[in-house]
Amino acid sequence: MYDVVLLSLASGAPAGSDACGLGGSCCGGADDREPVDRSCAEPGTRVPVLACGDALTAAGARVEYVTARSDAEIDEVLARLDGPPRADGLTWPDPESKTRVVIAAASDAQIRAVVRRLVRRFAPPPSKRPADLPESRTVPDLPALGVLPLDPVRAGTPDDLAAQLGLPREPAAVAAAVLGDRTRRIDLLRTDAGSVTLDGTLLGGKSEDGKPLPWRGRVQVDDTVLSDGEEGILACAVGNAAGYASLDGLPLLSGADPGDGTVEVAVAVPVRTKARFRRPRLRIEVRRARGRAASVLPRDGEVQFIDDGVAGTLNRKRSWWTEAGAWAAYVN
Repeated sequence: MYDVVLLSLASGAPAGSDACGLGGSCCGGADDREPVDRSCAEPGTRVPVLACGDALTAAGARVEYVTARSDAEIDEVLARLDGPPRADGLTWPDPESKTRVVIAAASDAQIRAVVRRLVRRFAPPPSKRPADLPESRTVPDLPALGVLPLDPVRAGTPDDLAAQLGLPREPAAVAAAVLGDRTRRIDLLRTDAGSVTLDGTLLGGKSEDGKPLPWRGRVQVDDTVLSDGEEGILACAVGNAAGYASLDGLPLLSGADPGDGTVEVAVAVPVRTKARFRRPRLRIEVRRARGRAASVLPRDGEVQFIDDGVAGTLNRKRSWWTEAGAWAAYVN
């Protein structure tokens, strides 16, 4: 018999709290380290949560409903996934745990909020790196999570993370997956800001009339430099999955795959071409590269960005690196 926690993240958290696991305000943060999400669970989302709970109970699980209003309350739930004490004193997940956690998620940012706390909980400090941690990873295999999508507006759309990952959406199907043995291991992007990215990041803002605002920055993937910071960039996509594969019909990412162990990065750069006896023409050149790590260094102040569906600004170097198969979700 499994103990299942149906975890919801509270909306309308008071200012200054760490609600939804990102700090500063509900599902978001106060500076460029953590963008702010305003799309937390709205009234009416309780129905699928209760339906999922009923299905779990009917299948024999013990169900607990938890609404977290802070990082600490998320951590209290995730602590139930801890393994037995280790000789090295590290907190490590229990692969045999009979407790399972389902995130009732109104947005991709809420899934990220919980995964971020998992990383914070189980990532060992560099000074205590254990011998049983693979060389290519900084975190162990994180416990699988159930995902119950709540947002009817985004349900089934191509940029919805649950749809991209092929996760079940109906409450009964989610319950069946959580009580089953099938999981899908998924790559994770860690950042030097202490956060994570599950889907991707799109950097570059727009003017009031909707036109892209060129910005300059050095963009690098492993040893490949996509932009040296001296030319204008219309957009830059950093993709673990394909939620930011295009911008206004312009293809950016060509095949971001959340299970291939790499990050794909694309920059769209305006290029003037000269032809004899003709006026110069402007075309958009898209440069792409894949690798283990990527970085963006803005050259001219702040750059707007969207990360896993939430907006923020970046005014200093940001790095991402791939943790292949680091987290997992229950699938049918």
